[in-house]
Amino acid sequence: MARRAYGRQSQKSGQDPGTLVHVGEPSSDKATLVVTLFDETAVSRTETSDVSVLEELKGRPGNLWVDLHRLHQVPLVEAIGNCFQIHHLVLEDILNTTHRPNVESYDDYIFVSLKMLDYEAGHEGISSRQISLVIGSRFLLSFQEKEPDPFDILRQRLESPNSKVRRAGPDYLAYCMLDTVIDNYFVVLDKMAERIERLEEELLKNPGTETLRVLHRVKTDLILLRRSVWPVRELASRLINEDSPLIKDSTRPYLRDLFDHTIHAVDTLETFRDIVSGMLDIYLSGVNNRLNEVMKVLTVIATIFMPLTFIAGWYGMNFKYMPELESPWGYPAVIVVSLVVVVSMLLFFRHKRWI
Repeated sequence: MARRAYGRQSQKSGQDPGTLVHVGEPSSDKATLVVTLFDETAVSRTETSDVSVLEELKGRPGNLWVDLHRLHQVPLVEAIGNCFQIHHLVLEDILNTTHRPNVESYDDYIFVSLKMLDYEAGHEGISSRQISLVIGSRFLLSFQEKEPDPFDILRQRLESPNSKVRRAGPDYLAYCMLDTVIDNYFVVLDKMAERIERLEEELLKNPGTETLRVLHRVKTDLILLRRSVWPVRELASRLINEDSPLIKDSTRPYLRDLFDHTIHAVDTLETFRDIVSGMLDIYLSGVNNRLNEVMKVLTVIATIFMPLTFIAGWYGMNFKYMPELESPWGYPAVIVVSLVVVVSMLLFFRHKRWI
């Protein structure tokens, strides 16, 4: 997936800044717009693929939330940008799904992009998808790279007459969307915690080649988590300190709470990284311990057979005049001596706690 995305990124090489090219996974699904017009008294929602609807709704009283699902249709993204006079450099970043989470402030809007993370239980891994927001005075544009839609619950909250989301403006709605994304980080971190605990148990009990492969996958997922979560801390901090009338004073306490959540997520992530970094040492120690146990058993067996080999070799000599060779008790005597030697050595090893 990463190779395909960066392959598309190379197509932009040499082109003018602001050239709109979709960088990400190709899709044959149709992009859809979910347009919501809301105020304190009413909410109306429309699903369409016709951008001309936006021109009509822009002139109506209330706040407008335009949510685009799937980004592969570049002309549709460009049409939305032209409708709300969004700079082409911002549209370029929206279409680039490998873009680092970031926040940029303009005169009439604030652009925010970050990663939504999903834990894929079937594959025991993490996937990411980009979500971009454009916050205006009376509108909020959201661009989702792909399904599923994490904001259905926000639409349900908008339906409630007493909902703060309905009474507040686009800045508070943007905060709710950011809070939804960051809350999902903790869901992913909880899943990773369970996965790391299982891996620790396996490392202590029976580490093997498959364990090392799983450990490598966990480290790869933590790198993806770090690249997605760490920049959000800076993003939240910049939103708190953003000197823009687009962010009301009533929304800033919520943004500070959002910043605290990102700090918690970052601290948890760093703890996981420290644990996983030490897991390789645990794996190597486990492998060495198993090797030492095997070598100890083999050494004990070899040591026990050394005197037996000496006895068998001594009486295996083909001399004619050996007194014990003609004795009727020679063979039983050798067997008894051999057993006594074996038992004596085992008792000695036991006394020394070597076995």
